[in-house]
Amino acid sequence: MDSVSLVAMASIIGAGLAMGIGSIGPGLGMGQAIAQALSAIAQQPDERNSLTRTLFVGLAMIESIAIYCFVISMILIFANPFWSFIIK
Repeated sequence: MDSVSLVAMASIIGAGLAMGIGSIGPGLGMGQAIAQALSAIAQQPDERNSLTRTLFVGLAMIESIAIYCFVISMILIFANPFWSFIIK
């Protein structure tokens, strides 16, 4: 196996791992945040607007982690910095 194939294979495997592992945490965190928000709304229905607004801000912060993993995987696949060392 030549070095170009090896770098390509490592890039694809790394991108897959980045997306796979990087989406587990945000998925679990979002589920936990929604469960806690629904529990809080059930206990205090008058604070629904405040809790919902805070929930959406928190969900956006959690989702940004998954977006960063997606960006890293796209960089590994399409703009890998190691290609310049291999292809001359």
